[in-house]
Order: sequence, then structure tokens, then C-alpha cells
Amino acid sequence: MSLTKPVTIIETLSGLKDALVNIKEEKKIGFDLEADSMHHFPEKVCLLQVATKNCIFVIDTIKLKELSLLKPIFADNEITKIFHGADYDVRSLFRDFNIEINNLFDSELASRFLGVKETGLEAVIRHRFNVYLEKKFTKRDWSKRPLIDDMLHYAADDVRYLVPLYEILEKELNDIGRLFWVKEECDILCSVRPDANNGEPLFLKFKGAGKLKPENLAVLEALLGFRKEIALKKDVPFFKIIGNAALLKLAETRPDSLNKIINTNVLSKRQMDMYGKDLLSIIHKAKKTPQGMLPVYPKKKANPIPAAVLQRIEAIITWRNKKAGNLNIDPGILLNKALITAISINNPVSVSELGQISGMKNWQRSEFGGEIISILAKKQ
Repeated sequence: MSLTKPVTIIETLSGLKDALVNIKEEKKIGFDLEADSMHHFPEKVCLLQVATKNCIFVIDTIKLKELSLLKPIFADNEITKIFHGADYDVRSLFRDFNIEINNLFDSELASRFLGVKETGLEAVIRHRFNVYLEKKFTKRDWSKRPLIDDMLHYAADDVRYLVPLYEILEKELNDIGRLFWVKEECDILCSVRPDANNGEPLFLKFKGAGKLKPENLAVLEALLGFRKEIALKKDVPFFKIIGNAALLKLAETRPDSLNKIINTNVLSKRQMDMYGKDLLSIIHKAKKTPQGMLPVYPKKKANPIPAAVLQRIEAIITWRNKKAGNLNIDPGILLNKALITAISINNPVSVSELGQISGMKNWQRSEFGGEIISILAKKQ
């Protein structure tokens, strides 16, 4: 297999049809995409890179606009689709092209299950192939055309090594009996989807909102709505309008004059000139929200955890940390805190019962179920 593969840019439907002659014959295909989230709102996929064992295709999705011809490839269970850090790609391909993926292999996830500490693509490729990937175009606007040759080669390099990397990782995982662990995790990853726009308050996805009082939360929600409206009109991401820290400060202080907004020191002169009067009006209006209509951040009431459950949690964490050390993997991969808590609360008495707990994976149950049940039995 040659790593010096020819790169073909695809900008037309006929070009994609020609490429499919090569692509559809492969059983292992590497994929990556470039989007424009740093420059536009809403974001969109701008390129889709495809690597077979001998060729690389860079599909210009700005010009092509739809990828329905590729859907059978992504759906085919006999073809392994290799991504590195697949979560964002899976969500983006579904959002923009309604593409669903079967038989995915995430080389970043696989690296973590092998105990690799640095799992970014650049670090993994450097370690595995002694190749240093150029990252200077990471923040470029991939929606702009024409693309310069250096940008195309940069995009191609992100998939160039994925097929041989997959073959290395698959063998190593298989040799230590963890391949089916990763395959189950990747099957779950195939099902992630972009957040639905279901009319929920914007503050629910805003860090720090949970600490605000209802009157401050009303201001924050109004400010978030204003920012989103401006972002849509200007086609730029939120951070290029007003940053999160600034909005949070304005919601906390609820300034009632332009001078007081200036005194918060969170907006530039340019932002004040562009948005100052609008922000003041929005804050003023939100402050008039009737008491009965003020938003309340939903908080789950934390029930006190019984001492017996805490003892089980501590026992499982102690076992997990030791086991993870022996396996040379991050403890959180083996069992995360939420799952440990659920196990300790449910207190199953058999491996079968353990497998019924939400979030418990088959590989966790089959590999470690007996040990977990044994630990719980000692705490009865």
C-alpha cells in the first residue's frame, strides 16, 4: 500500500460517479471532513475527504451540495468506514446530507483503548508513521473558493494514513482481546445526532446559566436570542458577535445605562457602537418580565446517597482504578463515574441483572461483570 497517493478533487456529479467506480470496490475507506464553524453560522460541511488504499478524493461539497450517491457506501455493513474522532463527523454528515453510517471505526477511540496518551490525529500519525502533519490551515475558512493547492494537500493528509492506521490498530486490539470493545463503542457512535432544534430555551446549553437567578436568566435568554438573530443575519459564529463571558456578565449585572454597560469592561468600542443601544433595550425589556413568567433553570434535586451505596461506589472505584492501571487504559474508559453510581444504586446480584443497567456495555458486562458482582457481594 502506497502512502504517496494521487489526490483528485471532485466538484461535479459526474466526477463523483467516476470516483465511485474506485471507492465502491473497497472494504476499508478513510473519511474526514472540513467545516466552516470558525467563520459562519450555521456551520456547514465544506469538504469531504475519502481515502482508499491507493487513491484520495477531496469532494467539494460547496459546489456539489449533495452526496446521495455515497449513502450506500456509508450504509454498507461490509465496508469499514474509518474516521479519527468521529463524533463531530457523524453529526455533521447526518445534519447536512442525511447520511447514516454503519460499520464505523474510530481510530482516535481505538487509540484510547490501547492506552495511547496523545490521541489527536497529528500525534497518532507522528507516533505510528514518523510523519509530521501540517496544521497551519486548521482555522481557515473552508467555504471560500478557490482552494489553494496547499489547503487541498492539507485536507488530503488528514485521510492519507487512515487505512494503514486502521490495520495497525485493529491487529493490536485483536491481539489483546479488545477489538470487540471498540467495535461496540463505534456502533454506539454511529447513532449520535446533532442537537434537535425543539424550541427549548437557549440558556439550557449555556455554561454558567444554572447559577443564575430567574430575573438574571430572563436577561440571559433575551441576550442569547439577540445574538443568534444577529449571527444568522451576518452569517458569522456567535463568538464573532459577542462572547459568552460578556453575555454572562451582562445578565449578572443587568446594566440600566450605556455607561454601565461600558463599565462592565466586557465589550469593545466596536461592539458598543454596533450593539450597545440594542443590548440596553433588550436588558430593559427583559427586566420587565412578570414574576410568574420568569424562567427557572431545571435542577435535579440531589437525593442523599445512603452510606451503603457510597461504600459500594468506593469499592468499585478502587477496583476500577487498579484494573485500568493493569490494562494501561484510562479508568474512565473502563467504567465512568455515572455508570459506577448507577451500579451501586441498583446493586445487582448477577451478571444478567448488571447487564440491564442503563449505560452498561456488553463488553463491560462480559469482561468484568463477574468481578463487579463479586465486589458488590462483599458489601452486602
